[in-house]
Amino acid sequence: MRTPRLAALELRRFGRGRLTRAALVSMVLLPLLYGALYLWSFWDPYGNLDRVPVALVNQDRGATAEGERLTAGDDIAEGLHDSGVFDWHEVSPEEAREGVRSGAYYLSLTVPADFSERIASGATDDPRAGALEVRTDDANNYIVGQISRTVFAEVRTAAADKATRTFLDRIFVSFSDIHEATEKAATGADDLAGGIEKAKKGSEDLAGGLGEARTGSEDLSKGLRRLHSGAGDLATGSRQVADGTEKLAGTVNGVADTVRPFLEKNERTIADTARLVADSAAAVRANLGTLATTAPEAARASAAGAQTLDGIHRTRCEDSPLPDPACPDLKKAKDAAADVAAVAADVDRLIADQNGDLSGLDKNLADLEKQADALADRAPHLTEDLDDAVGKVNALNEGAKKVAAGAKDLRSGLGNARSGAEDLDQGVGALETGAENLDGGIYRLVDGSGELAGGLHQGAEKIPDLDEADRDRRTEVMADPVRLANSQLHQAANYGTAFAPYFIPLALWVGAMVAYMLIQPLNRRALAAGAPGWRIAVAGWLPVAALGVLQVTALMSVLHWGIGLHMTWAAATVGFLLLVTLCFTAIVQWLNARFGAAGRILVLALLMLQLTSAGGTYPVETSPGFFSAIHPYLPMSHVVTALRRLITGGDTAPVLVACAVLLAYTAGALALTTVAARRKQVWDFGRLRPELSL
Repeated sequence: MRTPRLAALELRRFGRGRLTRAALVSMVLLPLLYGALYLWSFWDPYGNLDRVPVALVNQDRGATAEGERLTAGDDIAEGLHDSGVFDWHEVSPEEAREGVRSGAYYLSLTVPADFSERIASGATDDPRAGALEVRTDDANNYIVGQISRTVFAEVRTAAADKATRTFLDRIFVSFSDIHEATEKAATGADDLAGGIEKAKKGSEDLAGGLGEARTGSEDLSKGLRRLHSGAGDLATGSRQVADGTEKLAGTVNGVADTVRPFLEKNERTIADTARLVADSAAAVRANLGTLATTAPEAARASAAGAQTLDGIHRTRCEDSPLPDPACPDLKKAKDAAADVAAVAADVDRLIADQNGDLSGLDKNLADLEKQADALADRAPHLTEDLDDAVGKVNALNEGAKKVAAGAKDLRSGLGNARSGAEDLDQGVGALETGAENLDGGIYRLVDGSGELAGGLHQGAEKIPDLDEADRDRRTEVMADPVRLANSQLHQAANYGTAFAPYFIPLALWVGAMVAYMLIQPLNRRALAAGAPGWRIAVAGWLPVAALGVLQVTALMSVLHWGIGLHMTWAAATVGFLLLVTLCFTAIVQWLNARFGAAGRILVLALLMLQLTSAGGTYPVETSPGFFSAIHPYLPMSHVVTALRRLITGGDTAPVLVACAVLLAYTAGALALTTVAARRKQVWDFGRLRPELSL
């Protein structure tokens, strides 16, 4: 019997009754449970997020920034309601907390009361970041928490972008203000440069004037040193004068006290005596001629008389043994004679000294006469003159004391002036040095002010002076300087389209696995008839392969026309899936033919290995190393990669590789099944009584 007829006989078996026919239909439709139904359940979950209930707590009280009202919390709430993402319910903090805990809300977003204040603080000296509080509970749903992180990242970015735009706009406005202020500063620097030029001329004059002042201060210091030295001598001398006047005043006062009573009693006598002296002087002047001739004779006579009286006194008073009672009178007479002789001798000598010319004596006598007359006239007033003289002497004494004290103060003051003059000289010297340094500094300042003015002009040119349109354009760029140029070459229409390459081969594998639960992997009639092994293998493979074709047709029809799966290369996709089902049925047949009941367990285990290593959800590189190692060697890995290219588009090279791999697996599985068929033609005790049967 030929191979196709053997295969047909196996399928004809399922047409004998309702149950078998139902089983055949179930085998054809079973992949829909894994493929169409599973994909349909989460075909576009992101498109239905508006039905997910979440809580929104807006506690923001707003803020005022530079006269403008800022309500960032209301703006965020409005944006969330308009976004169409999640079903937002504005509730109180307590309701939100209880709702997340009980599962009434999948998550909650809280805008704090100071949110706008913190956003507005970016333009102040105390900038603070705003914070949005998100509360999730993975016990409700883990995926919603993951989705919310993406959504709220966009919310945070939008809020930050708005705050950044406001901040940058203020910065650009400040640039314009700085530009204007810098231009004013440049103009001021020009004026400063001109003023510094004048200051330089003044500093030169100041340095010259201070040089002359230094010379004068040196002279002043030297002069004050000499004055201080002279003041010391003056103080010493004035002190000596004061001491002398003190003694003079004491002496004069003492003499005055002694003389005053005498003068008061004898003023008349003194006047008369003075008058007598004046008259006597006049008489002597009248008799000067006679005196010149008689003076020698009178001198001799008076000398002789004095000798005579001296001899008498010696005889009677000195040599006599008995004293003469007349001795006292004789002694007086002797003394008087001696005085007269002396006077006569003096007169004689005076006349002899004048050589007979008595004009000088006459002049002296005239002066004596005049002075005696004056004394006679003033004698009644001598007491008054004495008092006046005493008063003047006392006044002189007081003045001398004051002069001494003043000289002392003068010396002390000159000492201070000397120290001050020395300090002045040093200070003027320092000023002169400082003026010279100032002149040099101003010279450098002239250059620096010129550079400052030039730099400010250049800086003003470089600082942007932006109008409103320029500010808006620059704010737009700097608020979002790096944008994601999202260029998707072959974009999947939705979540289900992206995961179809993963679930379609899963459904076909399960379809083959269930089919071989009802259909024998090796035709028993062919085994009993001793048919060739390859014919037995093909005969057992073709019925399930035919069912696989029907499974592909039903599955893809429902996915395309029922659910809405759109494929870039629809015909190629269906053709490739036919090859996939041929390969999968061949592999499942071999495992069942070779290992019997245990083969069914191995089919399930191989399915698990392929699902975990195919990279159908996350990239296989994110899986543990074991799965990455077996990934290239399992057929489903290549099937998933090829279906992605066929459904969403892209390079078809992986499709060709997958076709080659599937053909190799198909051929290899059929060859191994042929070997297993040959072995099954030999009966042994294990086949008669199998250890495990399902």
